[in-house]
Amino acid sequence: MSVENQAAGPKATPVPAAATAVPVVRVRNLSVGFGPEPDEAPVLAGVSFDVAPGECLAIVGESGSGKSVTARSLLGLAGDTAWLRADELSLGGTGVLGLSESAWRRRRGRDVGLVLQDALVSLDPLRPVGREIADSLRLHTRLGAAARHARVLDLLARVGLPDAENQVRKRSGELSGGQRQRALIAAAIALDPPLLIADEPTTALDVTVQAQILDLLATLKKQGTGILLISHDLAVVGRIADRIAVLHDGRIVEEGPAAEVLAAPTHPVTRRMLAAIPVDKPRGLRLTPRGAAPVRAGDTGTYPAEPNARDARDARAAQVAQVAQVAPTAVREAVLEATGLVKRFTRPDGSIHAAVDDVSFRLERGTTLGIVGESGSGKTTTARLVLALARPDAGTVRVLGQPFSDAGEGAGAETARRRLRPQLGAIYQDALSSFDPRLTVADVLRDAVGGASGRTAGGTSAAGGLRVRELLDAVGLPAALLTRRPRSLSGGQRQRVGIARALASEPQILVCDEPVSSLDVTVQAQVLDLLDELQRERGLSLLFISHDLGVIQHVSDRVAVMLDGRIVETGTAGQVFAAPGHPYTQALLGAVPRLG
Repeated sequence: MSVENQAAGPKATPVPAAATAVPVVRVRNLSVGFGPEPDEAPVLAGVSFDVAPGECLAIVGESGSGKSVTARSLLGLAGDTAWLRADELSLGGTGVLGLSESAWRRRRGRDVGLVLQDALVSLDPLRPVGREIADSLRLHTRLGAAARHARVLDLLARVGLPDAENQVRKRSGELSGGQRQRALIAAAIALDPPLLIADEPTTALDVTVQAQILDLLATLKKQGTGILLISHDLAVVGRIADRIAVLHDGRIVEEGPAAEVLAAPTHPVTRRMLAAIPVDKPRGLRLTPRGAAPVRAGDTGTYPAEPNARDARDARAAQVAQVAQVAPTAVREAVLEATGLVKRFTRPDGSIHAAVDDVSFRLERGTTLGIVGESGSGKTTTARLVLALARPDAGTVRVLGQPFSDAGEGAGAETARRRLRPQLGAIYQDALSSFDPRLTVADVLRDAVGGASGRTAGGTSAAGGLRVRELLDAVGLPAALLTRRPRSLSGGQRQRVGIARALASEPQILVCDEPVSSLDVTVQAQVLDLLDELQRERGLSLLFISHDLGVIQHVSDRVAVMLDGRIVETGTAGQVFAAPGHPYTQALLGAVPRLG
């Protein structure tokens, strides 16, 4: 049912008061494109929707679907090269098509607020957050300095930021991720705009902070603010959305009440996104069907397809394995052991911070150990110690039973590490920043192959070229990408190239540090399935680090939970997720967004 028909058609139940009010935003037949030819390949094509006061509409879609273009078009920020057409585009009943930039500046903040994904980039790093929040009050109201300060404190209290009097003096870099996002929301609602656009506001946040931000948005909704929530994650938006619109290739392909869309999706794109959510999916169960072709905007078939016999066997085996995890398992050979790792840093005030404090664990051959915890818990520092990219202040790391990293240094220790390094591959969160942007995919992989074999990057033998193609084939990428540079690849393609690079030395161990946290849910599912296939085929052992408990549950045989630099709970995935023993683990699991 279209948005227009749903709004106008007969209702079996009484219409909420909010639905009869003037919409805070109304969009009819919006099309947006870039470049001189408005009839060629619009990014948005015929998008229509309303948001009523006190209502949350979630626009959900994969990367490149047009979600952020939709949001920016409602703020007059589509860009200088953009063209825009619509039958209607109004805020609070007033049309905004064709507004000048000066007119838009008067309306931003007053009629519509914006919360972006990356608060660290959105906030000015040189100014205290109190001054930034007060700026809109200074520009759009006649409040004096004292009244503005009082209003800022009230806003920070309203968004749940503790100790507001001290927080207003801090710059964005001195705040945690959750605190920065709360400050950004405070700035967005400073003028009490009737509409708040939240563009992926929780994607980069830990699960508990994510839950807090969603609760805050729900509170604003109850107070009468209309919210346009943009996300790629149906499980997240299901917590607060009244309606969901699924965007694909610039068109809304499904729209309806949130409960109906989540319980009985009708479009293959929606079904694909729901199937890709890893929460409560057992270890080894595929999140994407084998050989599935990309879903096009006009498709009306079902998704995913009926599982083939191999998928069915995998699903049954995965369910058995998940149950078996609750019982003790036989001890396997350890390929990686950390004992008593300690890493301390000196703060600017001279105090000592123990980022990693007496951490011990073992990774068994052919298995996955998931390390989970919030930002600042010590996960990435632990990974750097394992990879010998940082020196521990105490403790040891052993790889394949041999010393690899310890508190001592010297020529002998470095020689031993150099021999063992090919046995460890690393996959990083931000694949783009880990590549040299000047190199092509072929250059990146040739460099990795050359380093693994002791040749220089310039070695371009036939054998090396064959090995590069083998690596690309192993991660499911076509040879046509070899001439492309990283910036011209999609996020999922870049991460697959990163995995191929990690496999160049034929390692036995892969250290995966937040390898899917920057990907949308369907691309994330493809990468997780790929890692599972590679592990099965090559007998790899994975140290998988993430703040996402749904991902950790899906990929891990054993789980270690980190808090303040320490491991506070460890066990099989079945044990930890079925009966968490530590209060912190219980709090993490309670905050995981789930469908239904």
